Amino acid sequence: MQRKSTITIPDSEFTLTFTRSSGPGGQNVNKVNSKAVLVWDVTHSPSIPKDVRDRFLARYSRRISKEGTLQITSQRYRDQGRNAEDCRLKVIELVESVKHPPVQRKETKPSRGANQRRLVDKRVRSDRKQNRRRPSSD
Repeated sequence: MQRKSTITIPDSEFTLTFTRSSGPGGQNVNKVNSKAVLVWDVTHSPSIPKDVRDRFLARYSRRISKEGTLQITSQRYRDQGRNAEDCRLKVIELVESVKHPPVQRKETKPSRGANQRRLVDKRVRSDRKQNRRRPSSD
């Protein structure tokens, strides 16, 4: 399977099966196995680099079975070919989302002017609320 990125996963790593779709659809749903089920062994895939695999396994750990396989299904379309391609596109999206390592946040401090504006606004708000109170009886 080709991608827009540098990571390429061959179709030989995927196992595709087809079953009957659920939901409405009349006679077509009852006769045709159009739902595509793609199974990919993520943990033993030689196609993705180790750092990408580690991020993938960390982010999508709930979607991966104990055996280390990812199962993607698609029943969006009425024919097998388009549903199979939809499964492949879903895998591409998942791998693309973890391809690059997350950017570390650089801690910054608010500027002196921002700090002063915050304190002035706080004082104005406080004075406004003080003026709403009933005058003391002193």
